Amino acid sequence: MAKVCIVTDSACDLPPELASIHGIEIVPLSVRFGAEEYVDRRDLTPQEFWAKVAASKVLPETAAPSPGAYEMVFRRAKEDGCDGIVVVSLSSKLSATIGAATLAAQAVSSEIAVDVIDSLSITMGQGTMTLAAAKAAATGADLVAVGAVVRDLVPRTRVFGALNTLENLKKGGRIGGAQALIGSLLSVKPILDISSGAVEQAGKQRTRSKSLAHLAQLVADVKAQHGHVENVAVMHGDADDVDEFLTLLDKSFPREEILVGQIGAVIGTHGGPGVMGLTFCIPAVQRN
Repeated sequence: MAKVCIVTDSACDLPPELASIHGIEIVPLSVRFGAEEYVDRRDLTPQEFWAKVAASKVLPETAAPSPGAYEMVFRRAKEDGCDGIVVVSLSSKLSATIGAATLAAQAVSSEIAVDVIDSLSITMGQGTMTLAAAKAAATGADLVAVGAVVRDLVPRTRVFGALNTLENLKKGGRIGGAQALIGSLLSVKPILDISSGAVEQAGKQRTRSKSLAHLAQLVADVKAQHGHVENVAVMHGDADDVDEFLTLLDKSFPREEILVGQIGAVIGTHGGPGVMGLTFCIPAVQRN
């Protein structure tokens, strides 16, 4: 039976215990606060990151892993008996991370086959694709079949976010199609759509409660349109109202069906404190 190993990066925001259960290897990005640099989720947990954000006068910056960091993971996977590796990477439209993974894959190509896939997603959108890959690999699916599972999910995965502030996104240079929001009143709570892998404007609400209600209604409308949606997950940046958001979603999705994760340093650096995210997957088109 084929043994395919699954690798992703720390932008996926998968809860560590879940990644461990499914044997997912996570290559960390790094985050800097001025002259201080930390390895994401190794030197700095999400809770510690948000505490530093609250106490720091400077906005953090992130950096992609080196090709060498991926090479080390790939060679270790080979030593552990893997026949192939599928990498589910942070969106190429937002980070150079996939470039590092691709260079590393080329460096080990004579030793092990590595399929690097652009998730065109972030946070738990990327994370749920990675989970699906790990579950497929656990059934004995080969490298091609596992890669096909991920590639099927890429165009069907939706990621939305409700921001408390645009400051981090603006200063981090990742604002993309949401540029028009810059001139908005400070009281406006932007809704972003990252489903294409880039940041796009998806509306704005006057209050936090309205922005969360908007997200909940959005997925309810999609469910009504398609009959069902899959892989529903909520991710947040140290938000104290995540339970209220889950209650809003409970009308459409029982809470036990929703995967909840904390947004860490990679996405949190750009999303800012209190960011609330929602990801789900629309059904595949049925062909006769």
